[in-house]
Amino acid sequence: MENNNSHEYGRKVMKDVSLQEIRDRLAEFSRVRGWDQYHSPRNLLLALVGEVGELSEIFQWKGEVARGLPNWTSDDKEHLEEELSDVLLYLVQLADVCGLDLGQAALTKILKNAKKYPVTNKPT
Repeated sequence: MENNNSHEYGRKVMKDVSLQEIRDRLAEFSRVRGWDQYHSPRNLLLALVGEVGELSEIFQWKGEVARGLPNWTSDDKEHLEEELSDVLLYLVQLADVCGLDLGQAALTKILKNAKKYPVTNKPT
């Protein structure tokens, strides 16, 4: 039942989702609720900053955390997923309201960073 875009992760089946799909779903979600009037770039940025604060609180007193979060409970991981999602959703919506292609901008930034920080010592 698994296709090329799905992976088992606990009880969830994950599929690759494009920023375009997220953007379109967010736009529809806001439109049908009449929320577009409140989604100025400034308001979305402030909401994004608030969500980053909530995300930061999760890690605030944990010290260093191992990759993959092996010592975290499923509830802790679910909370982290929710806060990361909130940050992503506001970021995508902010880019959309500003008329920017976030995916293309991210790829362009990776290329700029590759030129700025060339590989000098390859890992073995």
